[in-house]
Amino acid sequence: MAVIYQTTITRIGQSAAEALGEQMLITFREGAPANIEEFCYIHRPGELSGPLLKGMQFEIGPQRYQVTAVGSVAEQNLRELGHITLCFDGQNEAKFPGTVHLAGPTPDDIAPGTILQFID
Repeated sequence: MAVIYQTTITRIGQSAAEALGEQMLITFREGAPANIEEFCYIHRPGELSGPLLKGMQFEIGPQRYQVTAVGSVAEQNLRELGHITLCFDGQNEAKFPGTVHLAGPTPDDIAPGTILQFID
């Protein structure tokens, strides 16, 4: 298994945790516009070294999830902006082009310093 993307959460927007209540986690790399940062988990820039694929693993700290669907622009958004919307609903088809769907429970809390990674 190879890590194809890894980053660390550095800040949490004031309204970011509200999306967890709707089974979503929205990320953006450092340098996001203030009006977007408010709703995102901000992380260090990372380098994507392979494609995002259905069936790969995603980790948030110690919690591991299986990727069940990848939207058509999710990979590009992650590469260029560090932006991705993760949905913890196990859907087999992406609801929106920038969404990655995961099988497993929504995290209760994500703190600064938490490591996120996609593993192939």
